[in-house]
Amino acid sequence: MNIILLGPPGAGKGTQSAALVERHAMTQLSTGDMLRAAVKAQSPVGVRAKEVMDRGELVSDEIVSDLIDANLAAMEPGTGAIFDGYPRTAAQAEDLDALLAKHGRKLDRVIELEVDVDALVERITGRFSCANCGALYHDTANPPEKEGVCDVCGSTEFKRRPDDNEETVRTRMDEYRAKTAPILPGYEQRGIVSRVDGMAGIDEVARAIDSLLA
Repeated sequence: MNIILLGPPGAGKGTQSAALVERHAMTQLSTGDMLRAAVKAQSPVGVRAKEVMDRGELVSDEIVSDLIDANLAAMEPGTGAIFDGYPRTAAQAEDLDALLAKHGRKLDRVIELEVDVDALVERITGRFSCANCGALYHDTANPPEKEGVCDVCGSTEFKRRPDDNEETVRTRMDEYRAKTAPILPGYEQRGIVSRVDGMAGIDEVARAIDSLLA
């Protein structure tokens, strides 16, 4: 089964993709991860991507499509693919259909993780991590058992991502609505779109996704 997980940044796509990989032995195809891996491996597409990024430019749809193409070619037949946050535009959606057909695959389901913007702002702006071991926390939902001390390693140093602020979250949400959400009607016409409450607990969201894939 080949699926797309859609939703704005912070909706939980990465978390749910990782869970699907573990439960169903699927392969997660995240453009960010693929880019980093290709650059590190110095593959032909990785070299091209690094040149673009070194110039401070955005990686083109052509390069992203080449990454998807290479990763689909490397997958074992019968292994399901999870497209995490891709496609982001109508042009990328067309490219993906062509690439899936090239590799004898088809898109089975598009799952959108729906979010409440205000709740999403609270979720993202409240998260932080241990600067030493990387353990994840949240101001209200998952604070350390002892204030100021990491539960895992005992460090007292924590950090927050600089882009985990309200302005950035709302800007990303606006961008998602403007560029990515418009690709959904085309998938809806094909009868493959389902929606899940992305603000529910991680396990509850996972169960909802599993029921859609059953």
